[in-house]
Amino acid sequence: MRRALDFGLRALRPRTVLALLGWSVPEMLATALSGVAVARAVDTGFLAGRPDIGLAWLGVLAAGAVAAAVGTRQVYRRLGDLAEPFRDTLVRRVVDGALRRGVRGLRDDGAIARLTHQVEIARDTFAGLVMVIRGFLVTVVGAVVGMLSLAPAVAAVVLPGFALGVGAFVATLGAAAQRQRAYVRTDEELSVRAAAALHGVRDVVARGAEEHTAATVDAAVADHASAERALARVAAARAVCLAVGGWFPLVALLAAGGWMARRGLSAGELVGGLTYVLTALQPALASLIRGMGGGGLRFVVTVERILESAERRPGPGTTHRAGQVPRSPRATRGGPSAATSSVPLLVARNVSFSYGPHAAPVLRNLDLDLDTGAHLAVVGPSGIGKSTLAGLLCGLIRPDAGEVLLRGVTVTALSARQLATQRALIPQEAYLFTGSLWDNLTYLRPRATTREVRHAVRAVGAAPLVERLGGCRAVVRPEDLSAGERQLVALARAYLSPAPLAVLDEATSYLDPAAERRAEEAFASRPGALVVIAHRMSSAMRARRVLVLDGADVQLGDQDEVLARSPLYRSLVGHWWEPPRSSRGAPGTSTGDLTVPEPSPLRSS
Repeated sequence: MRRALDFGLRALRPRTVLALLGWSVPEMLATALSGVAVARAVDTGFLAGRPDIGLAWLGVLAAGAVAAAVGTRQVYRRLGDLAEPFRDTLVRRVVDGALRRGVRGLRDDGAIARLTHQVEIARDTFAGLVMVIRGFLVTVVGAVVGMLSLAPAVAAVVLPGFALGVGAFVATLGAAAQRQRAYVRTDEELSVRAAAALHGVRDVVARGAEEHTAATVDAAVADHASAERALARVAAARAVCLAVGGWFPLVALLAAGGWMARRGLSAGELVGGLTYVLTALQPALASLIRGMGGGGLRFVVTVERILESAERRPGPGTTHRAGQVPRSPRATRGGPSAATSSVPLLVARNVSFSYGPHAAPVLRNLDLDLDTGAHLAVVGPSGIGKSTLAGLLCGLIRPDAGEVLLRGVTVTALSARQLATQRALIPQEAYLFTGSLWDNLTYLRPRATTREVRHAVRAVGAAPLVERLGGCRAVVRPEDLSAGERQLVALARAYLSPAPLAVLDEATSYLDPAAERRAEEAFASRPGALVVIAHRMSSAMRARRVLVLDGADVQLGDQDEVLARSPLYRSLVGHWWEPPRSSRGAPGTSTGDLTVPEPSPLRSS
């Protein structure tokens, strides 16, 4: 809380603050004049039988209100001089933080939300807080000056209760900020768990996991409800503060009215004192509690989240751990040095990951070695974490525990340029840009020769597409190509890259089975290692090793080993495959003692 408040205080520009205070003087004078004008209108006007004088004093009160309105208008006109620079500062923090993580090859999925949503919330609440606090101070100072000039005894009766209510409210702000943070965390957790349950509802029903899934969501609902009840208790405490600071002075003034009248307090002065309480102090405190209790808490929580995200540094992956091979000076240009060639291409040790501190782990204590020439398929039901595993292996996601080493170097310690030379990740939705087909193909290897490009295009089966488009120098627009055609271009680009590790994350999902097989076999024969997030079971059966994700537990081995150990894999194989038929013309392609029918897709994670 203190961090966000300090950041907001540093955003207050002295010249703009002085201008705001200067234009607040008419409002302050109008507040100070209100009780005095009412008292004089009563004592010297209406009670004295001179209604003209009473109306004249009320006219003075109206003139003061007009002057206050002019000042308030000028205040709002200058409010942008504080709010917009504050917004620009936050935008720079968000963009700088996202760029720092980007050049290190780290994903920042929340940067867009922070830039388009959270920054605007912070800007609006900052401006609101400035106006609320300014209005409170102006009103209180004006009321105190007016009461002291009207009758010091009125101030002595009113101000202690008012000060007690303000102090009690300020004391609740720390606890309220903690409750607001807890509410935001539980709301996000509930959204994540509910979305995961809905996304994988067919798998949940198919595996009979309805009770477990419901219990998981129920726990998130219970946490969210508990956090909301805690917020409600804080709101109730704020109501008590308003009663003490806003209504107790009124009761005290009425109770002491007879005593003060016997000591010379006039009826007009008593009514003037009531005017200060009812039209100044009580509304000012209510506005402060409403503004600080609502917008103030949103400001604190939002700004703290923005600052934490913007200043987050790469974690332990940037330092060398025990057994890790340090990067040589040459690694800054071409990736890890050749001295690491004796270690496996990719190593994962005790890798665990979950989406949030209270979420169930997606992976737990995963160990994996991939040597040059490895061909691994990753299999599992929808939403189980296959794409998450791909992000961990490629350095896009940092594990909660353990480490992933690429040629002996922690993968998250490599810069984006180094990662591009060591691993190629092809997602389901292939990215192309408007320009020549040549530029799209050679993006990861700008100095590729014509012969190398043609070989890559033929290897993945993209030659007919290139010929139809008019050759490698033709200009293409992504929207003019189908999803499958974009995938072919992306596959050729990845095949041409110098990266020894290729990860196909549903990268052939829009291709027909024959085209998929050709592309995967091309990558399997390419120097390096291949990891395939299986879209069809035929992809898994072509791999030399299979990794089955079943909750946070995994099974790893060759086809026979995984079939023997994993009921889930046996179920998947039994669903998509059938024993070979002895009759001629039986559909499918024989592979050992299994026959491949026309493959059907597995849903992506």
